[in-house]
Formats: sequence, structure tokens, C-alpha cells
Amino acid sequence: MSFIHLSTTDLAIAAALVALLALLGPVRAAGLSRQLLVAGLRTAVQLTIIGYVLKALFGHAGLLWVALLAAVMLAVSGYEVRARQERGLRGWWGYGAGGIAMFVSSFSVTVFALVVLVGAQPWYTPQYAIPLLGMLLGNTMNGVALGLDRLTQSAWEHRDAIEARLMLGEPWEVAIAHDQRQALRSGLIPIINAMAAAGVVSLPGMMTGQIMAGAPPVEAVKYQVLIMFLIAGGTGLGTLAAVWLASRRLFDHRHRLRLERLRDRR
Repeated sequence: MSFIHLSTTDLAIAAALVALLALLGPVRAAGLSRQLLVAGLRTAVQLTIIGYVLKALFGHAGLLWVALLAAVMLAVSGYEVRARQERGLRGWWGYGAGGIAMFVSSFSVTVFALVVLVGAQPWYTPQYAIPLLGMLLGNTMNGVALGLDRLTQSAWEHRDAIEARLMLGEPWEVAIAHDQRQALRSGLIPIINAMAAAGVVSLPGMMTGQIMAGAPPVEAVKYQVLIMFLIAGGTGLGTLAAVWLASRRLFDHRHRLRLERLRDRR
């Protein structure tokens, strides 16, 4: 079964929906019109570019080129995490906490999946490695961004309570434990909701794409279950690592809360 080709006109009609949404009064009043249009333009341009990059990469399946593209993806995702923080960490840590967490979690889970589960030969085959890493990085990025934003906001709002616990002799790990739990919850809720609703409320994108491209539904389901479990593991590990790193940065070696290490974008 061959897939149905989409024309430029088809994509333009779909883009008109985004433009129409941006023109609605409530959206304009909320100041989201420009962001919505820019995001839509970035989606079209970035996906078009990556399409041609992948086409070239599939013809030259070298580990160096795959690693280079993976590094670019990680660098951009780290920047996006930092850009989404209202009260992120200052300096290098504003980028490093999320970047390190995503590297450790997404890359380790991706390599594990390619070597142990998928069994592609070679394991870094771009057809499998890049899409899998992209899905893991994208979802881990969301979890890490939400977790870090919740942690830093909560630490700022609850600074008096945290400092009171520190004065009572509690170590920093205990003083900020409640805020860490709330941050972890914020980071994991999206993937938990996605897994809970999969197949009942929604049909996940990868499975839908495979079915529309002509793949047998049962095989598409197997791949989607695998991907969602990998995403859950990567997101959980990434959020845990990012929240711990950021929490540690908020305190000095004498267990004092150092809120001057946070920036304020408001």
C-alpha cells in the first residue's frame, strides 16, 4: 500500500488554520499571535531543512555525521529549556543543568534501545537513530523544562520556609525535598497523561503516521508502545537529574540558600 503524497497547497491550507487562530481577538489580547506565527514558521522551515538533511544522511550513514547531528539537536534542546525558564539559573548553569540531564538520559536510553531492542546493523543507522533520539529529546526537553521551571519558582516562593528549615538544622536535601517532588510531578505529568490516554482518548503521532503510511496496525502499535516506554524512562531520568542538579546549585557548601543564582525574566 503506497502512501498519499501531500502537495504544497495542502500544507498551505493547514497553515491557514494557524494564521486564523493568530488573528482571533482573545489570542491577540493575550499577546500570543506573534509567538504562534513565529512558531508555525519555524516548524515549517526547520522540518523542511531536517528532511533534506536526513535524506543526505541516509545516503552516508557514518557514525561521525550521526554524532554531529545528534550534538546539534542536544545543543538546541538545551537552549530551548533555558529559554523557557522564568526564573532559571544564572550563567552556564542555566544551560548546563538541562543540557547535562538530557544528554545523560536521552542518549543513554537511545543507545540502549538501538543496541538491545531494535537491533539495527550498525546500531547508529540514521533511519532509526535520529528519529528515536529526536522523539526522546523532544519529550525529555518538555519534562526537564517544566520540572526546572517549577523548582525555581517554588524555591523563590517558599524561600522563607526553606530558610526556616535550614536554620532548624535540616540539610539542604531535606529543606527543598517538597519542592523537588512538586517539580518532578510537573515534569512527569505530560508523559503520564499521554500513556494513560493512549488508544482510548488519543492515537499517538508515530503510530498514526505509520498506519497512514501503510504499516500494519498491530506492528505500528508495537513500535508506539516501545517508544512511549522509552520516552517515559528518558523523561523521568532527565527530569530527576535536572531537578537534582538545579537544587544543588541553589545551595552553597554551607547549606545556605543562594537565590541570587536565579535570574528573573519578568
